[in-house]
Amino acid sequence: MTVEGLLAIMAVVVVVAVGAGVGFWLRSRNTQRRASLRREFGPEYDRLVESCGDRDQAERELAAREHRVKKLHIRLLSPQERDGFGAAWAGIQHRFVDEPVGAVADADRLVKEVMQRRGYPMDNFDQRVADLSVNHASVVQHYRAARALAASSAQGHAGTEDLRQAIVHYRALFSDLLESYQPYTHTPLREART
Repeated sequence: MTVEGLLAIMAVVVVVAVGAGVGFWLRSRNTQRRASLRREFGPEYDRLVESCGDRDQAERELAAREHRVKKLHIRLLSPQERDGFGAAWAGIQHRFVDEPVGAVADADRLVKEVMQRRGYPMDNFDQRVADLSVNHASVVQHYRAARALAASSAQGHAGTEDLRQAIVHYRALFSDLLESYQPYTHTPLREART
C-alpha cells in the first residue's frame, strides 16, 4: 500500500471518528435538554408532548415559553402586597360558606390580580397558562382545572363539591404565586350552607 493510500484511509477514519463524536455530543446535549425540560416543566411537559403528538415540537414550544417569559418583567410581591392578597384570600374562603358561586368568581379575579401585579400579561387564558408554566409548572394544571370548574359554575352546572374543588385549585396556584405556603394551603375549606 502506498503512503497516499494510508493517508486517505487515515483521513476517512478521522472524519468518521469526528462525525461519531459530534453525533454523540449532539445526542447527549439533546438528552440533557430533554431531561432539563422534564424537570423544569414536570407534568406540563408530558401534557404538551401528548397534545402535540411530537416530542420535538413540544420541546420547541417549551423553549419558546422560556424565551418569552425571560423578556417579561416578572417580579416578586412585597411583604405588604403578600399580606394584602393573603387577607383577601382569607375573605374569599370565609365567603365560600355562604356564597360559594361568588367566592369562586372572586378567587378567579384575585388570582388574575396577583398575576398582573407580578408582571404576567393578561392577554388571554391560554397565553397566561403558557407563561405561568415556566415558573409555576407544578401548579399550572390547578389553574386549568379551576377555570374549567368556574366556567361550569358560571353556566349553572356546578354543584357545591365542584365549587369547593375550584377553590382548592385556585388556592394551590394562589399560594404558589404568593410564594408562601402557610397558612393558606393548609386551611380547611368548610362546606357551603345549603
